Amino acid sequence: MSDTLTDAAEDRALRHWNFSDPTPRVAPGSEAHKQMFCRMLLETHNPYKPAVIDWPPLPADVLARLTALPIWDMAVQTEGRATIRVETYAAGITDPLLRAALDMDAAEEARHKLVLSKLVAAYGIDLAPEPDYLAPRDAEWAWMVTGYSECIDSFFAFGLFRSAQLSGYFPEELVQTFEPVIQEEARHILFFANWVAWYKRTMPWWRRPWHSVRVFAIWIYLVWERMSIAKGMDADGGSHDSNFLPASSETFGDALEPRALFELCLAENERRMSGYDARLLRPTLVPSLVRFALRFMKRRAP
Repeated sequence: MSDTLTDAAEDRALRHWNFSDPTPRVAPGSEAHKQMFCRMLLETHNPYKPAVIDWPPLPADVLARLTALPIWDMAVQTEGRATIRVETYAAGITDPLLRAALDMDAAEEARHKLVLSKLVAAYGIDLAPEPDYLAPRDAEWAWMVTGYSECIDSFFAFGLFRSAQLSGYFPEELVQTFEPVIQEEARHILFFANWVAWYKRTMPWWRRPWHSVRVFAIWIYLVWERMSIAKGMDADGGSHDSNFLPASSETFGDALEPRALFELCLAENERRMSGYDARLLRPTLVPSLVRFALRFMKRRAP
């Protein structure tokens, strides 16, 4: 692991955080609630520097697996879009604490993109030319699309990342080098889930129905987007290779059998969230849908 990343004691401290207010319950939408979820993001920031990460040398077979994954263009571009979307929304916020937290979120998204860019450069992975990342016209819509999208993607990324580690698909040195990025995503969706609850409760009552319509429309859009990705198209209509799961299932083994993967995602989601103040709201929709699906999924015969 690079010496630019936090040591074990610091890392543990950043993953275990409690709000200073001792009140047993913090009401969603209250000033204390805003203080709690904003300070969580600000005070658990990991100050690693991707520009000087010492990427470990990889054996030829591992390097071949890494470069063959059809995810790098989409991953880099996703982080680029997320950065400009969060930056644009943050620019319109006047509350100093919330603005600071959103600026931190945007900076970490930009850092994720830099980490990915450094990774692909270190291992000789060719990327397609990146598009221009334009500021969205509707900043709030774009921010919510990013937040809800991360709630979906991060949940499954937690399980896939752990599966890759357990199966030896990637060496431990590479897993540990990339680990802070995965944990940052857990903080981001925790921050977003609490922002959603706080924002809805603090807006005038007459705006709430329209806000609910917008949220419903976002979920429809995200379902359509993921169906397009599964068919080999990105959200903007460009084609790409979408065979990551089928191509990797034999290497990952039983962990990528659907039921086992879902169970691993649930366990990892809980593990990554467990160190943060229990009074913070957790994202619930995707875990609830997965638990519901598990009721109808049979275990693989031994």
